[in-house]
Amino acid sequence: MTRLFNEPAAFADEMIEGFVASHGRWVKRVSGGVVRNTKSTPDTVALVIGGGSGHYPAFAGLVGQGLAHGAAMGNLFASPSAQQVYNVAKASNNGAGVLLGYGNYAGDVLHFNQAQDRLRKDGIDCRSIAVTDDVSSAPLAERTKRRGIAGDLTVFKVAAAAAEAGHSMDDVMAIAERANDRTRSFGVAFTGCTLPGADHPLFSVPEGRMAVGMGIHGEPGIGETDIPTADELAELLVAKLLTEVPEGVRTSTGARVVPILNGLGSVKYEELFVVYRRVAQLLAEAGLEAVDPQVGELVTSFDMAGTSLTLFWLDDELESLWNAPADAPAFRRGAVTAEALEASDAGDLSEAEQLIPEATAESRAGAVRVLAALGAAKNVVDANADELGRIDAIAGDGDHGIGMERGVRAAVDAARDAVARGAGAATTLHFAADAWADKAGGTSGALWGMALRAVGDAVGDTKAPDAGAVAAGVAGAAFAIMDFGKAKPGDKTLVDVLVPFRDALTACVNAGMSLTEAWGAAATVAQQAAEDTAQLLPLMGRARPHAEKSLGTPDAGAVSMALIVRAIHNTLTENTSAKNTLSNNTVKENA
Repeated sequence: MTRLFNEPAAFADEMIEGFVASHGRWVKRVSGGVVRNTKSTPDTVALVIGGGSGHYPAFAGLVGQGLAHGAAMGNLFASPSAQQVYNVAKASNNGAGVLLGYGNYAGDVLHFNQAQDRLRKDGIDCRSIAVTDDVSSAPLAERTKRRGIAGDLTVFKVAAAAAEAGHSMDDVMAIAERANDRTRSFGVAFTGCTLPGADHPLFSVPEGRMAVGMGIHGEPGIGETDIPTADELAELLVAKLLTEVPEGVRTSTGARVVPILNGLGSVKYEELFVVYRRVAQLLAEAGLEAVDPQVGELVTSFDMAGTSLTLFWLDDELESLWNAPADAPAFRRGAVTAEALEASDAGDLSEAEQLIPEATAESRAGAVRVLAALGAAKNVVDANADELGRIDAIAGDGDHGIGMERGVRAAVDAARDAVARGAGAATTLHFAADAWADKAGGTSGALWGMALRAVGDAVGDTKAPDAGAVAAGVAGAAFAIMDFGKAKPGDKTLVDVLVPFRDALTACVNAGMSLTEAWGAAATVAQQAAEDTAQLLPLMGRARPHAEKSLGTPDAGAVSMALIVRAIHNTLTENTSAKNTLSNNTVKENA
């Protein structure tokens, strides 16, 4: 288990601080992650990669000459926010555009696409590549739904080498897509991983058994088998990958592959070498030439005991780019000449203090109520973070509780600052929205940021928030979330609570109820809706490949939303001491 930490919620920030302090020859910190601390060639494409923390050497360990120009670093197992990606990309841009590279997870797709849109509005040519190498996460016919795991390395490496060589954005993009099409990975695990501060792993495997096809965020495997010998494991991994040779590859003429045997965190290098011994034999028997094998930890998952095998099927150009020189903290080859940045070049992106628009006294009073509501949300999330993580881990990655904690705490801090500076209700909600999305990261961070912003848009800064404006804001939040995330009722997400809550709140307000009465009635509907998600199968997000595992357990995002709307009702009735237990406020899990 993870033993060395201070405050779990501060782990990612403290980790980044230490990484930069120990690797200053390669990287420097900017708001949102790290960028090269060496000069890049002007007017070349910049590669910015990223994802959640907890996977070192991915992603920060791949920043350096000949590899990535920057890495956006999210919180533990949570995607970086759009703001973080945008900041890192702006700091990395060399004048010829930015290619964003990341694993194909819902939160990463949402945030990187948001950042891409912002960069394009700034006049920066920006493209994206979502890596989809994990064969266990979706069938071949649905390759676009597959996750990105250790195959990130192959795509990032050749795309970076093409950028370093001065290729155009169109060429770099085409090379990255071709590398992705020719990369396949498959993994197994013997134990789950334990996040800092947690007292149990995100999933467990029975003694003597092995999870097959697990994810790198604590997602459980799609099946289990008895633990094999090292040779039997090699045979399983190779046989699985050879059933899916990429289209256009000719295996009868001595195809060349880069094999990557990746350790997930606590399998010893010596064990990996024993497994690779048999992998090499099997590849040779299949008539494949192994080029530059990689054996070691390249994409980890804290203390997870497991391994994955990646095969990267080469052509002449891809092989040349794979072998090109690179010098990053965790990946080096060949001779690279890198000139350190001048002190004048090494400035960080500072964020100017946001201006506070004028607001009426009524709206400023409303802002105080907004702060109270956010404070109640913080209290109830803090009290239930562990349980939310436990629910989430049943079929997902288990980070929902800690992600909600980071988001709501940041929102409260931003709202408190806004109120102290005389902000109205809308501005307070907007500041809180941006802080929540930025600090929480992940899908839930983006969605809660949208929700708060939509309510702020509806209430404005000129009058006291009334029932009609709040109901309109909740309706706007539901529209924005469904339009952005594409979830709909029945997909087992927070939408399954938000939509009935919206409908009940609107109906009650239209019937003439006060905001307090209407919100209370709608909160009861939300609680029941959260309970009802236990009978749904997830159709979106990381839980989708493990849908059956979640049957009988409610959705964590739905649960947290029901908790929060009930806690807010308590502030509306001037009872800010919200009940803080799942048993009193929200779902009772079905056995």
